Amino acid sequence: MGGKPGAGKSTLARELGRTLPAIVISEDEWLQTLGFQIRSFEEYREAARRCSAVIEPLVRDLLRLGVPVVLDVPANTTKARAWVRSLFEPVGAEHVLHWIDGSDAECLANVRRRNEEKPTGVYWGPVSDEVFHRVLPHIVPPSTDEGFNVVRRTVRARG
Repeated sequence: MGGKPGAGKSTLARELGRTLPAIVISEDEWLQTLGFQIRSFEEYREAARRCSAVIEPLVRDLLRLGVPVVLDVPANTTKARAWVRSLFEPVGAEHVLHWIDGSDAECLANVRRRNEEKPTGVYWGPVSDEVFHRVLPHIVPPSTDEGFNVVRRTVRARG
């Protein structure tokens, strides 16, 4: 999954989990269940790194067994996507990278709505306007030379 905060990555992951069907592994749920206390973007990055170390062998084993997996983990950078590739490529599993395009205004409106509603399974919140804008420069859409099977989608308004 890739896209800006509020693009709908988690919503799409849950939908794909139901319709494929597939095991959904949600970084937000792992962060919450493991009790990470995240007060900054830097603390989020460290917690996410620690979760990835646990998620990695699990995902590889599931894929090796032929179990479909939907990763609700932001693949928003070339480095993050290289990690995702390291999960499916060694076991020869098929893959799709869902990239959700949307304007800053659409995504920020969804983030603000999510902050108000506080839905279950969303850990990193509330996301302030400041955090939203701080994250944006790090988000890089996939390039064709990365070799992903990309399905592009557009933001769906919530509410």
